[in-house]
Amino acid sequence: MENVKKLIVILLVLTACSTPKECCSQNFKKYFKFATFYAAANGGNSISDVDVFSVTNGLETVTVETPYDYNLALGIRKIARFGYENRASTFYDGTEESWSDGANVGKVRGLEFLFEVDYKRQQGNEYLDQHHFIRFVDDRYILKGEYLEDGFADIKYLETSERYRYKVNDKLSFNAGLAQRLSEPYGYDPLAEWMLSNGNIHYTYLALQEGYNVNVAASEYFSPDGELVATSKEVWEEVVIPTMLSDYTERKRNELDQIIQHSFVLGFDYYHYTKSFWSHAWANIMPWHYNDGGEFSYHAYNDGQWLDYNGGLILGYKVNKSLGTFVEGKYNKYWNREWYDFKFGVNYVIF
Repeated sequence: MENVKKLIVILLVLTACSTPKECCSQNFKKYFKFATFYAAANGGNSISDVDVFSVTNGLETVTVETPYDYNLALGIRKIARFGYENRASTFYDGTEESWSDGANVGKVRGLEFLFEVDYKRQQGNEYLDQHHFIRFVDDRYILKGEYLEDGFADIKYLETSERYRYKVNDKLSFNAGLAQRLSEPYGYDPLAEWMLSNGNIHYTYLALQEGYNVNVAASEYFSPDGELVATSKEVWEEVVIPTMLSDYTERKRNELDQIIQHSFVLGFDYYHYTKSFWSHAWANIMPWHYNDGGEFSYHAYNDGQWLDYNGGLILGYKVNKSLGTFVEGKYNKYWNREWYDFKFGVNYVIF
């Protein structure tokens, strides 16, 4: 949460400095007017129980149970809805997905923000997901800060950007500026030093270094705390070793300090809305990144410069009173890590 505090301070200072007269003359309530605070709990059953059979010592049956799914959400948001967005429910329940939140500019000028934390369990896996951002949009500039932690995508970073904005008209605008991203050193592979010439991992030596013990003659394998974890080579290689490698890589990654990446960013936003047709598109591209020569710089893992980008598209068309079609999607690629969502379909009202 320390990164989130830094984000709030940075963006509030930038906003205050960019609009001194307005900020000094207005009170605290203005920034939270029309904002909504919400806390919600959602849950449901996960995948059904699975029976696993084995015949090692006669027929044995083990039932693998997956605990129920849940989502505990806590957040506050102040984001104006676009013309195509309808709030279907009376209350915010923490499951809402508004892909337009990823756009560079909002429906209105001024300050908008979102802070949301989700404690999740899905199919037995627990995650802490977070999405926070503050943006201040003016006719000539954009200030934005964002913190994203996505457990499924295994991505976590803090990003701030300062951009000059050029409005072509009321629908289309372009922007250019600088972006700063604070993250773990993506690209670092803790297992690289344990790689053999044939591409395999020297997992036995690594396991011994991590405190495991092996009695080859008795075919017994012990964990660092002395527990017998396998009595066959097959279980050792297929169950214990993968767990050991996962724990090792996670620990080594967590030991490293986060690094900051300075990048040049270009973007655009387009928004057009009528009751029968709407189009909303945005995109950002980071074609150049400053190389500080650090040991864990992504330049070293990528052999030079690389391309980071993200974007979104929302289209809707009502052919007539009964027939309508839509396409929605967003795509992100940072440090060669991808996460995306999309949906499309047709609606037909029979009567």
